[in-house]
Amino acid sequence: MNLWYCGVMKGKSTNMSFCFERESPALKQILLKLYHAEKPVQTDHHLYEFGSVEYYVQSSAADPHHSFLSVLTPLLSHWEIPSNGPLSPYTIQMVKDICSESAEVVEPAREGYHLTLKLNFSMIPKSKESEKVVRRIASVQAVIISSQLKEIFRGVDSHGTFQPIKLVYYPREPFYLIRQPQKITAVFPMRFKEHSDVVIATAFFQELMDVGSSAKWAKTPTCTWAPIPPPELRGESIEDLSTNGGFVSFDICSRHVEGKKLEKTVWTLLNFYAFVKNHIKCTRGLIQRRMQKRLESLVEVLHRGAVEEDNRVKRRRGGRYIRKLVSLSKFKTLKRRCSDIVNKIKRFHYRIKIHGFNRFRRRWLTLPKFSSSRGYSRLE
Repeated sequence: MNLWYCGVMKGKSTNMSFCFERESPALKQILLKLYHAEKPVQTDHHLYEFGSVEYYVQSSAADPHHSFLSVLTPLLSHWEIPSNGPLSPYTIQMVKDICSESAEVVEPAREGYHLTLKLNFSMIPKSKESEKVVRRIASVQAVIISSQLKEIFRGVDSHGTFQPIKLVYYPREPFYLIRQPQKITAVFPMRFKEHSDVVIATAFFQELMDVGSSAKWAKTPTCTWAPIPPPELRGESIEDLSTNGGFVSFDICSRHVEGKKLEKTVWTLLNFYAFVKNHIKCTRGLIQRRMQKRLESLVEVLHRGAVEEDNRVKRRRGGRYIRKLVSLSKFKTLKRRCSDIVNKIKRFHYRIKIHGFNRFRRRWLTLPKFSSSRGYSRLE
C-alpha cells in the first residue's frame, strides 16, 4: 500500500490531499474571510460535515479582533471518557499546541459543543505564514479525533490483553483496536455494495499482504487478510462483523509510533477506508480506460479492413468496366463488318430491273383462272 509502506514508514508525505484533508475547507474559507476583512464583520455561521460534525463561528462588529469557534464532533470511542468533560486533558493540550498564540481554549465550552476556541486574529502575523496558522485552526476536528487514537497508542508496550476498542471515524465504518502484548492490532471489517468492488478489494488485500511480507518492507506493520473475523472479536455486534470483503488487520508496534511516525500512523488508520475506496475508484477508471482504448483499437482494425476491402472491390469493379468497354467496342466493330458483308451479298441477289417488264408480265404471263366443277353451298 503506497500510502503506508511508502509514506508512513519511510517518512515521506503522501500526495493525496483530495482524500485526506485534515482541515475543513468551508471553515478555512470563513476564517480567512474574517482575517482579511478590512472592516468589522458580524458573523453567525453553522457548518455541518460528515453529517455529524458541527462548527459554529460567531463574531461581533464591536470586537473585530476576536471570534469564537465551537466544535461538536462525535467521539472516536467512548472508552475511558473523562469525568470532567468529553475531551481528555491530553486532547485539550494538543489543541492548545496547534495554535497557542492565536487561539485560547474557553472552559467550559459553549453549551451543546465539545470545544470552544477564542480566536485572536490580531496575533496572526501578516505574512505568508498567516494561511498556515488559519489552516491549523481549521484542522481542530482532526486534532480532536486523532488525539484519542494517539492516547491509546501511548500504551502500546503494555503487557496483557484487553477487550477490543470500537472506533468510528466514518459513519457505518467502524474498526477495532485489540491490545496485545507488545503490540496493538487494528482490525478493519470491509464491506462493499458492488460485487466488482469486492473482487478489486480482495485482489488488493492479497497483494498488500505479499508486499508487506517482503524483505524490503520488513519494518512496516504486518498486514493480514482473512474472510472471517479474528478470534478476539468474538462477542462483538453481528452487524459490525457481517462483511463481504473480509477483515484486514495491521499489527502496530512501538517502532511504528515513535516521534513523527505516530502522526502518520494514526492518520493512515483513520483514513484506511477512504484509501481503499479511492484505490477501487482509480482501478475502475483504469480498467474502463483500458477497455475503451482496446475497443478503439479493435474498431480501428475493423475500419481499416473495411476500407481495404472497399478499395479492392472498387479496383475489381473498375477492371471489369474497362474489359466490358473493350469487349463492347470489339462487338460493334465486328457487327459493322458483318453488316457490310451482308449488304454486299444482298446486292448480288437483287433482281435486274427492266423497264416495261411489269406490263409485259401482266399481259402475257398472267396465269389463267380455273373454276372448280364441284360447287359448294353454304349451310345455314
